[in-house]
Amino acid sequence: MASSATHFSLISIALHLFFCLSQSHGKTELRPFILPIGKDQETNLFYTSVGIGTPRHDMNLVIDLGGLFLWYDCNNHYDSSTYHPILCDSKSCPGNAGCNSCNGHPKPGCTNDTCGAFITNPFADSIFTGDLGEDVLFMSHTTVSGLLSGCTNSDAFSGDPSPLKGLPKSTKGILGLARSQLALPTQLSSSLKLPRKFALCLPSSNKNGLGNLFIGGAPNSILHQNASEFLLTTPLIVNPFSTAPIFTQGDPSYEYFIVVKSIKVGGEVLNFKSSLLSIDNKGNGGTKISTMNPFTVLHSSIYKPLVRDFVKKAADRKMKKVDAVAPFEACFDFSTIGRIVTGLDVPTIDLVLEGGVQWTIYGGNSMVLVKKNVACLGFVDGGKEPRTSIVIGGHMLEDNLLEFDLVSSKLGFSSSLLLHNAKCSSSEANFFPF
Repeated sequence: MASSATHFSLISIALHLFFCLSQSHGKTELRPFILPIGKDQETNLFYTSVGIGTPRHDMNLVIDLGGLFLWYDCNNHYDSSTYHPILCDSKSCPGNAGCNSCNGHPKPGCTNDTCGAFITNPFADSIFTGDLGEDVLFMSHTTVSGLLSGCTNSDAFSGDPSPLKGLPKSTKGILGLARSQLALPTQLSSSLKLPRKFALCLPSSNKNGLGNLFIGGAPNSILHQNASEFLLTTPLIVNPFSTAPIFTQGDPSYEYFIVVKSIKVGGEVLNFKSSLLSIDNKGNGGTKISTMNPFTVLHSSIYKPLVRDFVKKAADRKMKKVDAVAPFEACFDFSTIGRIVTGLDVPTIDLVLEGGVQWTIYGGNSMVLVKKNVACLGFVDGGKEPRTSIVIGGHMLEDNLLEFDLVSSKLGFSSSLLLHNAKCSSSEANFFPF
C-alpha cells in the first residue's frame, strides 16, 4: 500500500488547487471538494484517505454508498485531544441511538453519558456498539471542525466477527455516502456551503493514478463540455422499506435506487418477468447502486436469461466459451476476444432507465479477467429470493462519472469515459480542469 499512500500525497496539491473560489462573470462560485479514491486489488473495494483528530491520525476508509455516516476504529492505541463525545440528551443524538458509558480512561470510544452509534459492516453480518462524537477532519489541505462520526474499539471484539471484517487490510473503517443527515456529503455541504450533491469517478486500478469523490457535485466542465449537457439523468427513487441491516419499522431506505424499465443484450430486449424491476409492497425488488458489491448481482430469473443471451451473442462473434470460474458462469478464451477503446469487444448490455435514457455497459465494465487467458462476464447470480433484484456493483461503475443530486433526487451518469479516451484515474483523466 505504500505506492497508494504516495499517490495520495502527490495529488493532494492538485486537488487543493481545484477546491477554491473562482470568479465567473462577477460571481463567486465554490467548486467541489475532492477526495482521491483508490481501489484495493484483493477485495475490489474502493477507499479514500482522511485525517482525524489531534494528533492527526491518517487512515484509509472504505467508500460505502449505503453507509449512514463515517465511522472508524478507535482501538486501544487511538486517542485525540480534540474529540468531544455527543451527550445522550444532545439534539445531535438520534432518538434510537441509546446511551453508552465506560469505566476506563476517557478517550474516543470510552466516555460516559455518550450517544451510541450503530456501527454496521455488511461483510460482518453484525451490528457493533460504538460512540457518536465530533472531531477535526483533515482532507487534502482543508480542515473541517465538528464533524460528527462514529468510532468503535475493535480490540473490544476478541472473537469473530470484527467490525473490520472483510474490509481491505489497510483500512480502518467506512466512509458513508447514504441519503442521511450524518453522511459525509450532507455534513460537508452544510459546513462548507456547497450544493447537496456528490459525484463518484471510480478507478479500475491504482496503476495509472486514483479516482475522485467530488463533494458538491461533478466539475462544471467535463471533456470540455458543460456537465449538464454531458451527463444523462434519471430519477433517484426511495424504497419505502429499509434495506439496511438495522432500521426502525417503517423507515424508508437510505440507499440509492433507480428505475430500470428493461435490459438489452446486444441490442435485443431480454425476456424475463418484468415485475422484478419494480419494488413491491414489502420493499423487495427494484435496482440499487452499491460500492460494497464488487460485481453486479442479479435475481436468478434475470441472471440466467442474461447469461444465455450473452453467450449466444458471443458465439456469433466467434468467442470461445471455456469452463466457468466461480462466481462467474459465462467465461471465454481471452485470445478469441477482440479489443476496442471501451475494453474487450463483447456484446453490449443496456439498462433502459426511467425517462427513456440508456446506460450502456461495454466490455471494460462487463468483463473480468480472472486468469491470464480467461475473461468472464462479471455478473453474479443472487439467487431466487434476493431482497433487491438488481444490485449494480463497483466493477460496472469504474471509469463512469456518476453524480448524485440529493435535492432534485436525480442520478447523472456518463456511461464509459473510455469512449472519450478518458479514465477516472487522476493521472490520465483530463475531463475536469485544474
